[in-house]
Amino acid sequence: MIIKKNQILTARNKKPILYDVYFNPIDKPQPLVIFCHGYKGFKDWGPWRLVAEAFAAAGFCFVKMNFSHNGGTVENPIDFPDPAAFAENNFSLELDDLDRMIEKIESGSPSFPQQMASLSLIGHSRGGGIVLIKASEDQRIDKVVTWASVSDFKPRFQEGTEAFDNWKSTGITYIENSRTGQMLPHNFQFYEDFKRNEERFTIKRAIGQVNVPLLIVHGSDDPTVPVKEAHKLHNWNPQSELCIIDEGDHVFNAKHPWEGEAMPEPLQEAVLVSLNFLWV
Repeated sequence: MIIKKNQILTARNKKPILYDVYFNPIDKPQPLVIFCHGYKGFKDWGPWRLVAEAFAAAGFCFVKMNFSHNGGTVENPIDFPDPAAFAENNFSLELDDLDRMIEKIESGSPSFPQQMASLSLIGHSRGGGIVLIKASEDQRIDKVVTWASVSDFKPRFQEGTEAFDNWKSTGITYIENSRTGQMLPHNFQFYEDFKRNEERFTIKRAIGQVNVPLLIVHGSDDPTVPVKEAHKLHNWNPQSELCIIDEGDHVFNAKHPWEGEAMPEPLQEAVLVSLNFLWV
């Protein structure tokens, strides 16, 4: 298995994107999957490495990337040493990052297999919303899988609450990262970017315009994004496939750090159903 860790994608006047590539070299075109992390997520979280290895063992090229403004850096992609970048993140930037990654893959870079049979996206949590929007706009996408995806970005801004009003008046709010103990900043530009592009960022609209095969995977015991959101997504795109993982939480019973060499059973099930869907 070829594993290329911490590859750097640069662009003029843009922050770099750090990504990993996993694949086995073969003589025929390979299906390629890009994995997009969620809010406060990163490519090296928990057992995502084991997920990548499972996909590569099954014949895929698996790419997992950090969004450029997720708070990590090239030197330290895990512990959120760049809160200023985190504060400036928004949905427009994440969609641009994903587009940059696709362009890099299509450029014939030696980081990837020379022949690509298909291009699919997997998005976890907030990343699920991002891949659905991207798939609604980009004809290069062949299939889409969401893991524990949100169904609507707007309610998460909590418009009309005292907290929202304070955010608007001060221009900044903070959210605790329980893993690192940091209070991570959000500048009000995040909401302003959403409002400028609200139609584009409405997941209900986007999923209705996804015309490629779509699989929605969700844990039955998700305390972060309730399973009812998966049912909403499925109802908005009845041609989609829905898989509810029994007793699975928001990260399919994984955690960070993950010390073992086997995935928890709910995550194994999420991987298996996704592999079967993407191979069809």
